[in-house]
Amino acid sequence: MDKEERKIINQGQEDEMEIYGYNLSRWKLAIVSLGVICSGGFLLLLLYWMPEWRVKATCVRAAIKDCEVVLLRTTDEFKMWFCAKIRVLSLETYPVSSPKSMSNKLSNGHAVCLIENPTEENRHRISKYSQTESQQIRYFTHHSVKYFWNDTIHNFDFLKKLLYGVNEIAVKVPSVFKLLIKEVLNPFYIFQLFSVILWSTDEYYYYALAIVVMSIVSIVSSLYSIRKQYVMLHDMVATHSTVRVSVCRVNEEIEEIFSTDLVPGDVMVIPLNGTIMPCDAVLINGTCIVNESMLTGESVPVTKTNLPNPSVDVKGIGDELYNPETHKRHTLFCGTTVIQTRFYTGELVKAIVVRTGFSTSKGQLVRSILYPKPTDFKLYRDAYLFLLCLVAVAGIGFIYTIINSILNEVQVGVIIIESLDIITITVPPALPAAMTAGIVYAQRRLKKIGIFCISPQRINICGQLNLVCFDKTGTLTEDGLDLWGIQRVENARFLSPEENVCNEMLVKSQFVACMATCHSLTKIEGVLSGDPLDLKMFEAIGWILEEATEEETALHNRIMPTVVRPPKQLLPESTPAGNQEMELFELPAIYEIGIVRQFPFSSALQRMSVVARVLGDRKMDAYMKGAPEAIAGLCKPETVPVDFQNVLEDFTKQGFRVIALAHRKLESKLTWHKVQNISRDAIENNMDFMGLIIMQNKLKQETPAVLEDLHKANIRTVMVTGDSMLTAVSVARDCGMILPQDKVIIAEALPPKDGKVAKINWHYADSLTQCSHPSAIDPEAIPVKLVHDSLEDLQMTRYHFAMNGKSFSVILEHFQDLVPKLMLHGTVFARMAPDQKTQLIEALQNVDYFVGMCGDGANDCGALKRAHGGISLSELEASVASPFTSKTPSISCVPNLIREGRAALITSFCVFKFMALYSIIQYFSVTLLYSILSNLGDFQFLFIDLAIILVVVFTMSLNPAWKELVAQRPPSGLISGALLFSVLSQIIICIGFQSLGFFWVKQQPWYEVWHPKSDACNTTGSGFWNSSHVDNETELDEHNIQNYENTTVFFISSFQYLIVAIAFSKGKPFRQPCYKNYFFVFSVIFLYFFILFIMLYPVASVDQVLQIVCVPYQWRVTMLIIVLVNAFVSITVENFFLDMVLWKVVFNRDKQGEYRFSTTQPPQESVDRWGKCCLPWALGCRKKTPKAKYMYLAQELLVDPEWPPKPQTTTEAKALVKENGSCQIITIT
Repeated sequence: MDKEERKIINQGQEDEMEIYGYNLSRWKLAIVSLGVICSGGFLLLLLYWMPEWRVKATCVRAAIKDCEVVLLRTTDEFKMWFCAKIRVLSLETYPVSSPKSMSNKLSNGHAVCLIENPTEENRHRISKYSQTESQQIRYFTHHSVKYFWNDTIHNFDFLKKLLYGVNEIAVKVPSVFKLLIKEVLNPFYIFQLFSVILWSTDEYYYYALAIVVMSIVSIVSSLYSIRKQYVMLHDMVATHSTVRVSVCRVNEEIEEIFSTDLVPGDVMVIPLNGTIMPCDAVLINGTCIVNESMLTGESVPVTKTNLPNPSVDVKGIGDELYNPETHKRHTLFCGTTVIQTRFYTGELVKAIVVRTGFSTSKGQLVRSILYPKPTDFKLYRDAYLFLLCLVAVAGIGFIYTIINSILNEVQVGVIIIESLDIITITVPPALPAAMTAGIVYAQRRLKKIGIFCISPQRINICGQLNLVCFDKTGTLTEDGLDLWGIQRVENARFLSPEENVCNEMLVKSQFVACMATCHSLTKIEGVLSGDPLDLKMFEAIGWILEEATEEETALHNRIMPTVVRPPKQLLPESTPAGNQEMELFELPAIYEIGIVRQFPFSSALQRMSVVARVLGDRKMDAYMKGAPEAIAGLCKPETVPVDFQNVLEDFTKQGFRVIALAHRKLESKLTWHKVQNISRDAIENNMDFMGLIIMQNKLKQETPAVLEDLHKANIRTVMVTGDSMLTAVSVARDCGMILPQDKVIIAEALPPKDGKVAKINWHYADSLTQCSHPSAIDPEAIPVKLVHDSLEDLQMTRYHFAMNGKSFSVILEHFQDLVPKLMLHGTVFARMAPDQKTQLIEALQNVDYFVGMCGDGANDCGALKRAHGGISLSELEASVASPFTSKTPSISCVPNLIREGRAALITSFCVFKFMALYSIIQYFSVTLLYSILSNLGDFQFLFIDLAIILVVVFTMSLNPAWKELVAQRPPSGLISGALLFSVLSQIIICIGFQSLGFFWVKQQPWYEVWHPKSDACNTTGSGFWNSSHVDNETELDEHNIQNYENTTVFFISSFQYLIVAIAFSKGKPFRQPCYKNYFFVFSVIFLYFFILFIMLYPVASVDQVLQIVCVPYQWRVTMLIIVLVNAFVSITVENFFLDMVLWKVVFNRDKQGEYRFSTTQPPQESVDRWGKCCLPWALGCRKKTPKAKYMYLAQELLVDPEWPPKPQTTTEAKALVKENGSCQIITIT
C-alpha cells in the first residue's frame, strides 16, 4: 500500500515534491470541530498554520488514484508542506482537448514535427486519460500549475502539452480584504491580539492602545508593500497578456485572434514592425532581431534564425527533438521584444507556438517571483531558537507567578491575568519591526550608491560572503574589445602580425571578407548594433552594411537580406584594359558581398558561421569564426600552421582574446534554396585555416584595487568565464587574483573513451615570474603544506586549480570525491557554459562557502539566482534575474554590498540582543514586583516601551557601514560563544543591580510598606504630592503600583535599557561608530537627561502620571551611584573584556583558519596583542572539527601527502562496485 500512497512529481527538477493521498474522514472532522470549540478557535489557527497537521487531523490515508486531497512535501532542505484539493474536469467542456480538434490544431505545415509531443502521441494520451473515468480527468493546482492524473504512469503529471487552457500569465492582485486576513492570521499578530485582550482585561488600556496602533501601522505598511509588489508584477506581465496576433490556418489562411487563445501548435505570424511575444515560439521562417533584456538583463539585441530543416516530416526528425534550451537561438521567448523581422522572397516570418502561460520562460520566472524559496540563513533559525528560550523563561515566570500568588491567597482571576501577562512581557511585541528596521535602512543606503535590491532578506546574508565569483568580460575587464591586430596564415605559415586591417592590400582578401560577413550585426533605426566583439571587428575594417528594405525583398526573388561592401576609397582604382565595355563592371562599387545564410554563435559549439556570395561569383563561400581550438579542429590539418599552439599560447598568456577565422568555397550545385535548408554540420567542415584576430580586453581601472580589498578582507575570489583558459589565467594574474609567486595547476579531464576510464591530466602552468633556480618547478619544492600553526608560515607559496567547462563536467560526473578538494583551491574556470556556472556555484555552496556572484547578466542569470548574493552589472534597474542590480557597471559594488551586508547583520545582532535584554530586564522587574504583589504602572510600561525602547531600536539601526572591508567576518548566527556570553553577562549584570536596588531599599531606615499617607521625603512639596492621590486610594490598594520598590526598580531599569543600548551599539569594524549616528546620540542623551531630571528633581505632575512615589534625596543619589556603577560594569564587560579578549580570540581563530585554508589571501600584517596572547587557546579549540566543510577539508589536506597532485601526473577514475557509488582514484605518473 505504501507504494500506492507516496509518489514523486517533477522528479529531478527544482520543484520536485513527494505526494501523498488522503480522503476526508467524518469522525476525525467531528473530533477536530469539538476541539476548535473547546480551544476557542485556537486549534483552527494551529491547523491553518500547519497544512500537514490539518490534513492528518481531518483525513485518512488513501491511494493517490482515488484520493480527495493531496499532501505535498518539497524534497529540498526546507521540507515544506502544502495541501491541495482534487478537482474533476469534464472533457466535453474543453473542446481544445478532444482528439479531433487537437489534430486540426496541429495539421498546419511544420507544426506536426515541432510540437513537443506529436499529434499521435497526444491522441494516445487523451484516450488514456478519457477511457477510465467516462471523459473526466482528475487534477489539482499548485503554484499556478495544474497537475493531471496520468493512468499510464499512475501518477499526477504536469501536462502542459495536453490541456492548455488560456494563454496568460495571470498574476491576480489579491483584494485588500484577502491580504488583510492573511496578514492578520500571522502567528505574531495573533499573539499581539492575545496580549491586547489580556492588557485590556487588566485595564492597561494605554499600552494596549499603543500596541494596537503599532500593529495597525505595521499591517498597513506591510499590506501596502505587498500589494505594490503584486501590482508591479501584474503590470510587468500584463504588457503582452491580451494583444491581437495573426495565425496561419489550413490552406495558408491568416486569422486574427487574441493572444489568450493561442495554443501550442498554432503558427503565429510575426509582424514586420515587431511585437512583444505573448508566448514561447520557435521560428520556422525568416529571422528576427530580439531584445531579451527582460529575461537576461542584457540589452544587446540578439539575432534569431529559423529552425533548420522545418519541412522534414515526423519520421525524418531522427534523434534530435526540439528543446527550448538547446535551440534557444531559434526560439522567441515570451515577454521579449521583437524589434525587427527579416524574410526572404516575400514569405511571412512565422513561428510555431511551443509553450503558453506559466509554462513559458517568462511564466517560470514569474512563478519563481510569486513563490520564492524561503531564505535559509542561520540568523533566522537562531532567532526562532532564541524566541523559544524566551518562551521557556516566560514559562518559569508563569509557574513562579502562579505559586507566589496562591501562597499569598490572590484571587483566581488576578492569578490568571498576571501569570499570562508575564508571557506577553517576555516575548517582545516590537521584535519583528525592530529586526526589519536595520534591513530597510541598509536597502536605502544601497539605493543611494546605485545598488537596487529586490530581495531585502539577502542583505544580511551578503554580510557573510567569503567567496565571490566574477565573470571576466564586461565585469573584471572592459566590456568592449579593442582590435590589437591580425595574424594571417599563408601556405600553412603565420605571417608577421599586422595592426592595420583597413587598407587597400587586404580589401578583397578572404580574411577581410570573413571579418565583414561573419557576425550577427544589424541596423536598428540606422545604427549598427549587436555583439560588442562583432561591432569592434566590423568597425576595424571600415566597411558598410546595408540591409534590404521590404519593397526590395518583395520585388526580387533572390535579393540578399544583408549586403556588406568596402568604402570606395579602399578599392583600387580600375584601369581600362583596352575594352571600354568592361569599365562599367570594374567600377569600385561592384565589390559587394551578400550574406545568404547565418548560423548564429553557439556557446556549446564555440563558433558561428555564414554562407555568403560575392556579387557576380557563381560559387558561394562559407566563413567561420570562433574559439581557435574549435576552429582548428574543423580545418584541413595541412592548412593549420605547425606552431599554431605556440603562437596561440603566446597571445593568450599576454591576456589577449584570440579568435580564429576559416573559409572554404562551396560547390556550385549548392543553390540559394538549398543553402536555406542545409544543416550546419554540412557547412562547418573541411575548412581552410586563415589566421587569427587578436583582440585586447583591458582590465577595468578599478578591478585590481577592488580585488585587493577583497583579499585583505579574507574573501576568496574566483573567475568564471566563457573565454579561453590561458587568457583567463593571464587576466587572473594581471588583476591580482593569482599572485606572481603562486602556482597554477591546470586540470585537464578527459571523459571515458574506447573502453578507457575517465582521467585527469595535471599540468603546472609556467609562472610569469622567472624562477631563480631550476628546481623551483619540482613538486617537492613547492611549499604548499603549512606544517606550523603560526601566521608567519603563510608567506609560503599557494597553489590554484584552473580548468575549462568540459573538464569541470567530467570531474562532476566521474570524480565526485575530488570536487570538494578542487573547490577549495579552484580559482579559474574557463569556457564555462551558463548551466556549468550554476553547477559551480552549487558545488562551492556544498562545501559551506557563502558565495557571491558578480556578472553582466547576459549568461550569468542562473548563477546570479543560485548564489547567496548575486549582483548583476546590467544597466537595467529592474533586472528580475538577480537579487541585486548595480546601476554602475563596476565591481566596486561588491565590497560596498558586503560592507552594507555586514553592517545590516551586526545591526540585526545588536537589535536582537537589545530586544532580548529589554524583555528580560522588564520580565525581572515585574517578577521582583510580583513577589510583593505589585507591578509596573500602565504609564510606566508606556514610557519604557514607547519613549525608550521604540526610539532606541529605530535609531540604533541607523549606523552606516564602516568605510572599508576588514579581515574579520561577523558571526552567522546568534548561537555563538561571543554573542551568548555578551547577552548572558548583561543579563546577570542587570539582574544583579536591579536586585541590589530592590533589596537595598528595604534596608533603609526610612523604609516602610508604602501607603497614601507615607512621607519618606519629609519635604515641603511632599504634602501636595501625596494629597493628589488620596482620591485614588481604592485603585492604589487594588493594584499596589505605588511603593518604594516600584519606584526604585522603575528608575534603575529605565537606565538599564539605555545602558545596554549603548553597550550593544557596536561601531568598528563593521559599522560607523555610534557617536556618528546623530539621531541615536541625541535620543539617548535626551532620555538620559529626562530620566535623571525626574529622578533627582521630581516634578509632581510627571510623578503623578508615572505613579512614582517620593523617596529621600539621599536614596536618589544612591540610585544614581547604582546606575553609574552598572553602566561602568556593563560597558567595560561588553566593549573591553568581550571585544578585546573573547571576540578577538574568536575572530583571530577565524582569520587563522581562513588564512590557513584559503588559496588567495595575503597574510595578516599585524595581530592584535590580545589575539597573540589568546592564540594558543584559539588553536587548541581549532583541533575540534570545524563546522564549515571547507575548513574541515583543508585540515585533512594539510596532512595528505598526495595533495596537490604532482606535475605531469594522471589521475584515473576506476568505477568499482561500491555501496556509495564513489570511484577509486588511482594516480599514475
